[in-house]
Amino acid sequence: MTEKLSGEEHAALCAELEHLREEHRDLDSAIAALIDLPTADRLQIQRLKKRKLVLRDRVSQIEDQLTPDIIA
Repeated sequence: MTEKLSGEEHAALCAELEHLREEHRDLDSAIAALIDLPTADRLQIQRLKKRKLVLRDRVSQIEDQLTPDIIA
């Protein structure tokens, strides 16, 4: 992105990024716990994995916004 972020926007993106990373870690734990259950609900695991992918995509978007463009 070529637009400059204000300090407030930068802080908001950093806070959202940290929240998304935490949610991603929580989903990892939840998925691992569900997989270990003998009566694991495959549909629920699949939904959690899909949510994890959505979070990963959003994290990548925010990281791109926070990383300055470098012209080589």
